[in-house]
This record gives sequence, structure tokens and C-alpha cells, in this order.
Amino acid sequence: MIGLLQARLAQLAASGQTITYGALARDLAIPGPGAIARLTVALETLMEQDAANGAPLRAALCSGRGAADQPARGFFDKAAALGCLRDQDPLEFVATQRARLFAKT
Repeated sequence: MIGLLQARLAQLAASGQTITYGALARDLAIPGPGAIARLTVALETLMEQDAANGAPLRAALCSGRGAADQPARGFFDKAAALGCLRDQDPLEFVATQRARLFAKT
């Protein structure tokens, strides 16, 4: 699933788009109950890789349903645990991550 996830996030970055967790799970055909939990594990794995490489966090392209186009709380918790999100405003942090992702393409 990681390879498909990486490819889909690259497509989104190239087109300057974001996606909800539910839509991403459907795009990747993650089956049934627990799909979002499995997607979250994969996104956190990518966050670890991105942080280790000094790259923008690709998971910033995801948003929660009804969350004003912002990632879920777990994204911010993981970013903080990885040392990526320090004393920044969380909304500015997401905007910066997305800008870096959109500029890479």
C-alpha cells in the first residue's frame, strides 16, 4: 500500500490538490472497517521517512471531513513527536508543508 500511497500523494502535489482521508482510502481501495486506521499507519510511516529526509510532510495533503481542509489532530501530534512542529502555528505549519510539496513538482 505504501507505494500506491506515495504515487497518489505525488499526483496530488503535482496538481496542487488536497484530499480527505476517506477519499484517499477509497482511491487506494483500502477495504472495509478500519480503512482509515490502516491509512493513518501508512501516512505516519511516510511522515517518519519525510522527517528523516528533511522533506515536506506528504501527509499534510490530507484533511479530515469537515476540518476546514486541515489534517486531523493525529497529524499534528505525529509532526510534533518527530520534531517537525515546534512553536509554529499549526495552520501556518500545514500551509508551509503544502507550499513546499506543491513547489517540488
